[in-house]
Amino acid sequence: MKKRLRPRSIWLLVIVLVLIGAGAYLKSWFTSASSPGGHVAAVSTNLPFNILLIGNNARQATGPLSQGQADILMLAHIDPQKHKVTLISLPRDLLIALPQWRDTVPKIKETLFLGLGEGPAQGPELAMQIASHFTGMPVKAYIATDFNGFIDAVDAVGCVNIDIPYAIYDPIHSKADFQPGVHCLSGPWVLAFIRVRQNTLNSYRTTDFQRMDAEAQVLFALKEKLLQNPVQAALHLPALVATWRKDVATNLSNSQLLALGLTLAHSRVQHVTLGSAGDSMDLASMPLPGINQENQIAGAYYDVLNSADVTKMLKPYGSTGAWTGLPAFPSPKDVPVAVEGSSAYVALLQKAGFPVTLTSTTSPSGRLTVVFPNGRPVDGFVVARALAAGNELVTPGSVSQVTVYGP
Repeated sequence: MKKRLRPRSIWLLVIVLVLIGAGAYLKSWFTSASSPGGHVAAVSTNLPFNILLIGNNARQATGPLSQGQADILMLAHIDPQKHKVTLISLPRDLLIALPQWRDTVPKIKETLFLGLGEGPAQGPELAMQIASHFTGMPVKAYIATDFNGFIDAVDAVGCVNIDIPYAIYDPIHSKADFQPGVHCLSGPWVLAFIRVRQNTLNSYRTTDFQRMDAEAQVLFALKEKLLQNPVQAALHLPALVATWRKDVATNLSNSQLLALGLTLAHSRVQHVTLGSAGDSMDLASMPLPGINQENQIAGAYYDVLNSADVTKMLKPYGSTGAWTGLPAFPSPKDVPVAVEGSSAYVALLQKAGFPVTLTSTTSPSGRLTVVFPNGRPVDGFVVARALAAGNELVTPGSVSQVTVYGP
């Protein structure tokens, strides 16, 4: 059973692209901006800083901070001295501790929804707080939008060129139907490209992590569109600013945006994705101390990341230590595993460093299942991540060691 993917909103932060591609023209056009929650302290034009980009999936939204989840969370790490922007995609289904909240499905995308329930300013505030805890990087600024913001932003520049390497057909969910090749797509069609839930033709675009790569692909396409000609970029500014005013919320002031644009004109952009499809797993309902007020999670698909791995990946961008609220992951050599089923699982786990015993060549389960001893969930998590199937069931059980059942 493959993970079910939900429709997604996306904001590729056209304003960041404008800042990068046409910063010198901003003064003529920025006269106002939406700023729920007040302004942050002045953005430095010398030291690196971070902006959280939020895509709100609210249906029938009346504004970018309508009640919804953060289907897109992307941290823009901006280094003015190096003229470089690193876009860090955070997995929306990341399992993360929300100890102050009664949420039995504690995913990072829930932070916007939970905060918005307290008020418009609290939505992005909580999202920034948890994103900062997770990455170990300070986050004081945000830019948020919804479906309409994305569509309007792309249409404001006409269309963007998207290179689609393989055919896509998703008639049920995104309605995407593309043949291979370069296509100049308008806003609604780019949104369809991003929202592909399940490509029925091949394995291209079937996971959330492939979606995050597609988000970056569209962002770079928008950047190229704006950088083709500085004059052309300037001509797009009125439409982009109109989009900004009605579709975007931020706590950055006009002067901060202007300073940012002038500093970042023609900066390089790169993309980093935290985690992979192999980090996704179907967790059964289970006790998990400290994860929320109930100390219990409901069964759902989650992305389970090792904070030590995230810290290492983000250290070049100033991380002082990532945090998910989960206990430290044990070393594979300290987690004995029994396998009932294919010997291929034995070889895979042994290669990852686990002590493994094949107890049976047949399995009582038709689905790949990881059962961990009660009270030791992280043992099950590290084994599931090593199997990297992306859809295995992970559940507690009456076993003395982690046991893998698989066809």
